[in-house]
Amino acid sequence: MSDTAEAASSPVLEITGARATIRLNRPKHLNRLQAEDLGELTELFDRIEADPAIRVLVLTGTGRAFSAGYDLNSVAERAVSATEQQSAGSAFAAVVDRLEDLGVPTICRLNGGVYGGSTDLALACDFRIGVETAEMFMPAARLGLHYYPSGIKRYVTRLGVDNAKKLFLTAQKIGAPEMLRIGYLTAMVPMDLLDQEVDKLAAILAGNAPQAMRGMKRAINEFARGELDEGAADQRHRDSMRGEEIKEGIAAFAQKRAPRF
Repeated sequence: MSDTAEAASSPVLEITGARATIRLNRPKHLNRLQAEDLGELTELFDRIEADPAIRVLVLTGTGRAFSAGYDLNSVAERAVSATEQQSAGSAFAAVVDRLEDLGVPTICRLNGGVYGGSTDLALACDFRIGVETAEMFMPAARLGLHYYPSGIKRYVTRLGVDNAKKLFLTAQKIGAPEMLRIGYLTAMVPMDLLDQEVDKLAAILAGNAPQAMRGMKRAINEFARGELDEGAADQRHRDSMRGEEIKEGIAAFAQKRAPRF
């Protein structure tokens, strides 16, 4: 995918075959998210969820950064009362949680730096493929901000207690090799191989059984949060044993061909 800049706008949705791509599109401001973007992102997630032809989502940014995070001035302007302050923080948290809970598998194409709240937006994706020049930092401690609880939980469950403390409490910037080491990045690649790596993973995910993946993703996320509905997960397992996907999967395996789900 080209990172050629165009007129700044709300997030852009592109659909090609079974793949949807959402691109943050304010490159002059490092794709900083504005309050109005939150509703737009939620609507795009709903559209993707409602379209059974979409099997994978790629989230990326235009230009040299993935995203500089949520506009803190926007938060400050709305924080004239405790109620409005809560709604501003909760609105962003709700968007990130919605992304995490999407049924389709998600890939964050980290085309550059990721900062502030957008580190959590990327972390809510199932996979993060980043360029060698990527960097990240979480400045909450420097700004006097206590981060919202679901974001802290995501850091802890995905990166571990010690890494979460290092990133939140020191507010220090780290580069792509360290992002890879702590598990923030799934893969690190040179810029000229970024699309190739994303395309390869997207093709794998788009070719696997969608209902089986959806159910397992839900179980994994619930388990990570300590909220596993074992009964529901067991029922999905039992249903899968009688479903159409397993029939096609077994037939394809026997015939030594790719399955057609």
